[in-house]
Amino acid sequence: MKPAGPLYTSIDPTGFKLSVVVPVYNEQATIAEILRRVAAAPFRKEVIVVDDGSSDDTAAILLALENSGRIEGPPGLENTLRVLRQQPNQGKGAALRAGFRAATGDVVVVQDADLEYDPADYALLIGPILDGRADAVYGSRFIGSAPHRVLFFWHFVGNKLLTLLSNMVTNLNLTDMETGAKAFRTDVIKRIPLHAKRFGFEPEVTAKLAHMRARIYEVGCSYSGRDYAQGKKIGLKDAFAAVYTILRNARPRDGVPLAVEAAGARPTDA
Repeated sequence: MKPAGPLYTSIDPTGFKLSVVVPVYNEQATIAEILRRVAAAPFRKEVIVVDDGSSDDTAAILLALENSGRIEGPPGLENTLRVLRQQPNQGKGAALRAGFRAATGDVVVVQDADLEYDPADYALLIGPILDGRADAVYGSRFIGSAPHRVLFFWHFVGNKLLTLLSNMVTNLNLTDMETGAKAFRTDVIKRIPLHAKRFGFEPEVTAKLAHMRARIYEVGCSYSGRDYAQGKKIGLKDAFAAVYTILRNARPRDGVPLAVEAAGARPTDA
């Protein structure tokens, strides 16, 4: 397939392995559908779902899917499913760490389970990594022409302020630090010592990538945001926690590597 835009070459779907890490907590209404959409992405992949102590029917739905050991995707492409379980609930950051440790692919994509981010955007996210230009790619909700649901003004303001503060301490020029659509070279994300348990993952990983002098790209992504009646979980206390995480990681700490090892371009089909 050919990802949109002049920066991307055609991607050979069998020339690399994609790891999709899906943190999930009480998403019984959406988990089966998001896994169906992930499976439809035209790449060879492993899907690693981390059930973060769900108390609804999410665990039962995952057990039924897990018993098959695979999810149906495009013909001829490997689609394996692994379910990891955490008890009690520890937060998105903790779930992602478990997923990253288990990942065996060349590239890792983070996929929220709430249908806000579309797996159809994977080609855009992983393109700069496969072409050897990027170590991490952020899908921005504020650039590009992809559809975006119009939602809360104060969430928009808060996101912009957090991104601005993050940029000030990292000397980056991101437009959407808080995006849930992120892709990483697997060897890079595995080297980063991460500690944030909840939504502090976003500013923590951004700061530590900056300290590593990682090559970060942004691409536009679609976004279908939820409201609180639909199950949105992030709140004001998470914004204060993000500020704390940004300031705490203003300088290198936790033994974060100060350089990223070079990697050649992954196989592509021009």
